[in-house]
Amino acid sequence: MTDSTLNDLEYYLVGGAVRDDLLGIDVADRDYVVVGATPEAMSRRGFRKVGRDFPVFLHPATCEEYALARTERKTGRGYGGFTVWAAPDVTLEQDLARRDLTINAMARTPEGHLVDPFGGRADLDRGVLRHVSDAFAEDPLRVLRTARFMARFASRGFTVADETLALMRRIVDADEMEALTAERAWQEIARALLEPTPSAFVTTLRECGALARLLPEVDTLFGVPQSAQYHPEVDTGLHVLMVVDMAARLESPLEVRFAALVHDLGKGLTPAAQWPRHADHESRGVPAVEAVCERFRVPNACARLARLVCRHHLLMHRLETLRPSTVLRLLKALDVLRRPDQGTAFALACEADARGRGGREEADYPSRRLLARYAEALRGADLSGVAAHADSPGGVPAEVERRQLAALAAAREAWRGEGGAQVNR
Repeated sequence: MTDSTLNDLEYYLVGGAVRDDLLGIDVADRDYVVVGATPEAMSRRGFRKVGRDFPVFLHPATCEEYALARTERKTGRGYGGFTVWAAPDVTLEQDLARRDLTINAMARTPEGHLVDPFGGRADLDRGVLRHVSDAFAEDPLRVLRTARFMARFASRGFTVADETLALMRRIVDADEMEALTAERAWQEIARALLEPTPSAFVTTLRECGALARLLPEVDTLFGVPQSAQYHPEVDTGLHVLMVVDMAARLESPLEVRFAALVHDLGKGLTPAAQWPRHADHESRGVPAVEAVCERFRVPNACARLARLVCRHHLLMHRLETLRPSTVLRLLKALDVLRRPDQGTAFALACEADARGRGGREEADYPSRRLLARYAEALRGADLSGVAAHADSPGGVPAEVERRQLAALAAAREAWRGEGGAQVNR
């Protein structure tokens, strides 16, 4: 069916939709560039303007985005320090030239013809992330975006072009990363963590020096040894890379992946004389986790789970050996009665930690099932008639705890009677 809204309009499909279609990836969102039009002409056709900084319009029927072709000129520091110029005489090639990577600087005509002035198709075929022009160095956000695309495409064998990595280092050395707002940096970090290979995001940032600027607490973990008995990979930074990738493999939500990234920050604070032991690194790491959360204004759910995983992941690994009183303290810390999903997320993050180490990738993690069993027992503890104990030593709280401990002890015995770790393996 012909769309009369687009009659006589010069428009092109651009960006990620073109790239993903060439890669054989399902295209979810389609963005378009319009050449030779004015905002007034778009409004007359029924398009609704939504862009605040530059002219972007929503199609009246499909709600897909149509942006007027534009150019950008650097006028200040940071990713926001640009003046945007949109006018009917801006060409498609000029619009594509302002984009970050060649694989994102392609367009298609309505008839399906590929417009590729910067060699994006060839870079796709070679698996290379390459900048379009030296203007790449004007925007520090592009460092994070390039690293994020590595997290998305590393499994396809992509690499960052040497000359692009050099430009990324130049941005870092010019102290431009510090100009990024907390919200914008977190948005890119969060999106990268949700990609298939989050470790590639961390590695790429480290290669250009940006990790030390944005997440020094993570950067310092590289080169810190751990006991080979528990960590065959030895290096703590390598372990963290394995954990975030395991969290992705487990199809974890964002809060689990962020907790995986920061769960071992305390090991970066261990005095070198104590290596490879890291006594009390769990509690020592909590302030570091809180510092990262504050710096990027991390959402409350992510921050809360990250603190819990940092503080209690070793307890979780030893869950089968814990006394009911210790289990109860853990369940209360996790707030499983009010936030059952938090307990589930905690267990998932701890499983990623347990399996994110050399030779353990396919290992079973019974503690995850046992925690669910304990949480169910706690919710099912019989608390009827506890008010009658108001005058007993300790009163109602003591009676409630006694019954909860009994329920947990019964759950532990049932678990052991069923074979424990062998159940549902």
